[in-house]
Amino acid sequence: MTELVYIGEEVLPALLRGLWISLILILPSSVLGFAAGVLVGALRVYGAAGFRWLANAYVLIFRGFPLIIQLYIWYFGLPRIGIYMSPYGASVMGFVLCSAAYHSEYIRGALLSIRHGQMLAAQSIGLNRLQTVLYVIMPQAFRRALPGCGNEIIYLIKYSSLAYMVTCIELTGEGKILASASFKYIEVFMIIGAIYLGMVSIATWLLSMLENHLTIPGFERYRT
Repeated sequence: MTELVYIGEEVLPALLRGLWISLILILPSSVLGFAAGVLVGALRVYGAAGFRWLANAYVLIFRGFPLIIQLYIWYFGLPRIGIYMSPYGASVMGFVLCSAAYHSEYIRGALLSIRHGQMLAAQSIGLNRLQTVLYVIMPQAFRRALPGCGNEIIYLIKYSSLAYMVTCIELTGEGKILASASFKYIEVFMIIGAIYLGMVSIATWLLSMLENHLTIPGFERYRT
C-alpha cells in the first residue's frame, strides 16, 4: 500500500510534468526536423554543385557527431562565444539538426529511386524543374521515404530523453530526480519505460495509418 501511495502521490504527478515537457520537445522537433530533412535531401539531389557540397557536409557532420555531443556544444559550448540558449531551445535545436540529417538520407534515396524519365515527361508538358520536383517527384518520393522517416521519428521519441543532460527536465529527468531521492530505481524507470512504449506505440499506429492512407491501390502494395 505504501508503494502505491508513493507512486500515486509522488511519482505520477512528477512524470506527467516530465511527459508534457517531452511532448513539447518531440512534436516541434519532429515536424521541423522532417521539413529541414526534405530541404536538405532535395538539395543533395537537385541542388547546384555548391549547395550539394554544403548539404553533404552538413549530413556528414550531424550524422557523425553523437547527439549528446551536439547538445553539449549548443548548451555549454556556445556561451563561450557569447551565445546563450535555454535548455529547451538547445535541446530542440540539437534534435532538429540531427534528425534532419537522417531524414535527408531517406529523402535522397527516395528521390533517386524515381525514374529520370518522369522529370523529362513533366518538363515536356511545360513544367519547370522546380514545379516538377514539387508536384511530380516529391509526392512519390515522400510515400517511399515515409517508412524510413517514420522510423527516425520513433528514434526521436526515445532520444528526447537526452535533453535532461542539458538540464531540460523532461520525462527521464523527472524520473532521475525521483529515483535518486527515493532509491526506487526499478519502480520509477519501469513506469518511464512503459510511458515511452506507449508513445512509440501510438506513433507507430499513426504512421501506419498515414502510410495506408497514402498508398495508391493498383500502383503500390495495399496494406490493411
